[in-house]
Amino acid sequence: MVRFTACIMAAGRGERAGGGQPKQLRLLAGRPVLAWSAQILADHPACGELIVVHAPGQREAVMDALGDLSARVRFASGGATRSASVRAGLAAVTGEHVLIHDAARPFLSAETIDALLDALGHAPCAAPALPVADALAREQDGEVTPVDRSRLVRLQTPQAFRTQALRDAFEAADGADFPDETALARAAGLEVRLVAGDEMNFKLTWPADFDRAERLMAGRGGAFVTGSGFDVHRLAPGDGLHLCGVFIAGDLCLVGHSDADAGLHALTDAVLGAAGLGDIGDHFPPSDMQWKGADSSRFLTHALELAAQTGLAPVHCDVTLICERPKIGPHKAAMKARLAALTGLRPERVNIKATTTEGLGFTGRGEGLAAQAVITMRSA
Repeated sequence: MVRFTACIMAAGRGERAGGGQPKQLRLLAGRPVLAWSAQILADHPACGELIVVHAPGQREAVMDALGDLSARVRFASGGATRSASVRAGLAAVTGEHVLIHDAARPFLSAETIDALLDALGHAPCAAPALPVADALAREQDGEVTPVDRSRLVRLQTPQAFRTQALRDAFEAADGADFPDETALARAAGLEVRLVAGDEMNFKLTWPADFDRAERLMAGRGGAFVTGSGFDVHRLAPGDGLHLCGVFIAGDLCLVGHSDADAGLHALTDAVLGAAGLGDIGDHFPPSDMQWKGADSSRFLTHALELAAQTGLAPVHCDVTLICERPKIGPHKAAMKARLAALTGLRPERVNIKATTTEGLGFTGRGEGLAAQAVITMRSA
């Protein structure tokens, strides 16, 4: 089997897709788009190395988006144009064959990769292509001129090259920019072999594309699992307490070995339960002094990392806080935002509820506070 280097273009701004951040860093089914695109390439048995080209100053953000996968990646800082970014990535390639892929195409299939590698045995360049089904026209000043679509195709990525052929093409271009690498190859006189494209391998460009992608992810064959957690901490006089990662100033505190954040403890147990990894006491025993007064967000982050290693990603979480005091309502929005940041979920996939026990039991008497959490996770 032909070995290849995967070079992923993640240096664009992606403003047309909305979302307030580069589209390759936006979450799709609880995971950054870039991570989905990189994973299928990294998992292919012929992938020898993985290079990600990022925008200047975005290396840390890209590493965070890739998670554990970043350990396999070499990084390059991109340029002002696509051609400049591809040149930067190409400089880091050590293999004889390279696949240049858009980070914003998260539905790439192994079959497309296989077809491209096979085509490189017959030509120096290859690209997936799809026929044009719609009628086409050129519009100018309100005038519409039909365009013959019979010989037109839609080109996708990855576009595959014998590495030296692509380097030679860039050298011949003498700094000129091209819309994609097949245009560069043709300008250099290289044959481009077309292989069958895949309608699923569409590029996330507009807000509606993300809606479509979310629906597709929801329908994929990955299994869903659910975990639940429950935690209780005693209330005592103090100067404030932490709940769901938010500090609430007041005359009460929660008593515990760590910061006693019952909301985060319950959610941590839910994550561990979904992944079949025991409970919070197994991983952070109260007998271990390193956890004395610790920020409980560390517990949740660690549990999510362990779950990710088993192939699980969060889809939705729901936390219920049970207490007479403090009043939760004024802090719900901040709690929701904090849990969204910690879990990587969109805020609408996080829910915070509060209730009382109508004066009954230890919560009703104000002796303590309880929290329960449910999390839904999907295998990647």
